[in-house]
Amino acid sequence: MRRAVSLFVIALSGLAFAVSAADDPVKRGQYLVTIVGCNDCHTPLKMGPKGPEPDMGIMLSGHPEKLVMPPAPKLPEGPWGFVGSHTLTAFSGPWGTSYAINLTPDPDTGIGKWREQDFVKALKTGKHLGAGRPIAPPMPWPWYSKMSDADLKAIFAYLRTVKPIRNKVPDYVPPPATPAKPAKPAK
Repeated sequence: MRRAVSLFVIALSGLAFAVSAADDPVKRGQYLVTIVGCNDCHTPLKMGPKGPEPDMGIMLSGHPEKLVMPPAPKLPEGPWGFVGSHTLTAFSGPWGTSYAINLTPDPDTGIGKWREQDFVKALKTGKHLGAGRPIAPPMPWPWYSKMSDADLKAIFAYLRTVKPIRNKVPDYVPPPATPAKPAKPAK
């Protein structure tokens, strides 16, 4: 009986969070940011006593501007498709080199000047600010584009409440141009 009461209390507390999150877009956004993994790439990792862990002191600030990346190593032929930094904020592959952007509301280096519709359009179209350069891998925007506008607006509402962090993330670097192959002579 005691176990049943404990399970009932746990279920009610989960229901209470679900109801409050549904009523409050910021709480809903916090929940979504947590479950869809925004921190996985937008919060740099640091080395902790048990290995890499998110550096929550700079949560969602993107690739650290002081961590200047050397050119990415050339990948061997085979199944390896990309490389990533030890902070899990910089990635390089056939698409070029991409960096996790600063999602904090810092007006100069983050999304502080973005409008809600820019954010929603960016995740629906895969274009930076909804109109700019393509959002590069490994950002899973094609999956996020399936989210409801209400969920994307809730994420944006939550991101507006996190601590603004001044951190200028490097720009996306496209892949080197592939030399054109010489045309075969006509026979």
